[in-house]
Amino acid sequence: MIELFRNCLPSDEAWASWFAAGPGPGALPGHVRATGTGRWWADRPLEPRARAVSCAGYAVLGGDPRAVAPEALAPLAHSYFAVPDRFLPVLGVAFERVVPWERMIWVQDDPEHDPLLSPVVTVRRLTGRDASAVRELGPDLTWIAESWGGPCRLAASEHCWGAFRDGRLLSLACTYFLGDRYEDIAVATVPGERGKGLAATCVRGLCADIAARGRTPSWTCSRHNEPSRRLAAKAGFRLVREYVHYAVGAPAARAGNTVERLAAMTGRRESSRVPG
Repeated sequence: MIELFRNCLPSDEAWASWFAAGPGPGALPGHVRATGTGRWWADRPLEPRARAVSCAGYAVLGGDPRAVAPEALAPLAHSYFAVPDRFLPVLGVAFERVVPWERMIWVQDDPEHDPLLSPVVTVRRLTGRDASAVRELGPDLTWIAESWGGPCRLAASEHCWGAFRDGRLLSLACTYFLGDRYEDIAVATVPGERGKGLAATCVRGLCADIAARGRTPSWTCSRHNEPSRRLAAKAGFRLVREYVHYAVGAPAARAGNTVERLAAMTGRRESSRVPG
């Protein structure tokens, strides 16, 4: 795959026709178009037969897998792929490791009332002045700003709400992927402050903004992530679909075991599974 620069991209309508729209990973292409964060790929610049979009370590593929040379996927190593089944043999040849990861997609249906919070906690929409507070969440939580290109752009996006005590950001809910119809959200809370209703209150404020923008809040998590599932249910989300995305490793060093890889990815051998 070759990278396409934004001034060479086809129309929004053409890109939309290449990828399945919807909540969860379906919001990723719209997010990259809207924010400029992420990268576009195709098998060739003119009249491409296969395309990809990547952002924050996630990638989606569309089109004809026969047009994708496995070695051309090397720039997307160590990503999470959401792909139609027809692309699985290509992934199996392209990467040393392809691990299926069961995921769940939720859509907000009936938000609950805010939990009671301490009067010293303030929950509000973030502004550009809050970038340093996002950085101070700590290295384990920096992932939440990756889809916007870092703390400065996330804080200034007007797509995140935070809970503060004494000026310190304790919990954050943000739009992680800004789709055309859905906004897929993410939540991060510092250790020691979890289970106090902070995240649920941030989610409620964010979801009110999303509804005001005419979109629907969605929530994506691992099937095995019980805390995330409980929080989704508490915030009024209902499960609408389960799917599998694939965590891939380094590019395959050689293609000598192509037949074995193809057999594994087409179900003739049992694939290993890991919890999310």
